[in-house]
Amino acid sequence: MKVVILAGGLGTRISEESYLKPKPMIEIGDKPILWHIMKVFETQGFNEFIVCLGYKGFMIKQYFMNYYLYNSDVTFNLATNSFEIHRNNTENFRVTLVETGLDTLTAGRLQRVMPYLGKEEFFLTYGDGVADVDLQALLKFHHEHGKIATVTAVQPAGRFGLLGMSDEGHVSSFKEKPLGDGGWINGGFFVFKPEAFAYLPEDADGKMLEQDPLENLAHDGELMAYKHHGFWKCMDALRDKEELEQMWRRGKAKWKIWE
Repeated sequence: MKVVILAGGLGTRISEESYLKPKPMIEIGDKPILWHIMKVFETQGFNEFIVCLGYKGFMIKQYFMNYYLYNSDVTFNLATNSFEIHRNNTENFRVTLVETGLDTLTAGRLQRVMPYLGKEEFFLTYGDGVADVDLQALLKFHHEHGKIATVTAVQPAGRFGLLGMSDEGHVSSFKEKPLGDGGWINGGFFVFKPEAFAYLPEDADGKMLEQDPLENLAHDGELMAYKHHGFWKCMDALRDKEELEQMWRRGKAKWKIWE
């Protein structure tokens, strides 16, 4: 089963780093967040990826073109223009990189990768969010309800810590960044049947997937939500990147479900 990753946006809200590289190539630890997302899928048995490229997409191509060398011990013989690989530590990824346009919106990016998906169901997610979502449970839920599409619903953590206190100021409880007010939001990690392509408009390049296509699927009763109660984090701004980086360095990266 293939995984489509939307990785072509400008990343304007994290421009401190995205002016140099595409947002999915911003690193957590020493790996791009795109790699972390792919590891979440690969660890659970899904290793065929279709990455929708746009802004600075050539950098993602260069990364995967040189991935084997990046992760190997190698001796270069400059006199003979040859090299020898001694040890490598690569991933079991099969990656198709598709140029989907610089200014194309998400519905158009999905439409442009249709030839690589055929008539099979597929996962789709964004190139800037990590989670410890149980993909097998998500897929089981999708098959059981029988609808065209499933979206993973999440409850993001609040921005600030929450204090419980009396009128006099005595603190009775302290909770660092609790979950939000009970509302559920789109956390990505979709599953689609191929029938979803019929919901993409002819002018899909100028449409967001989250607008007409998903709204119409919901209107027709063909969109279900899988509630994920575990960890989820979107790298929307620089502070989010810094939080993810701290989790990784402290060994508390909850999305790291691999050894």
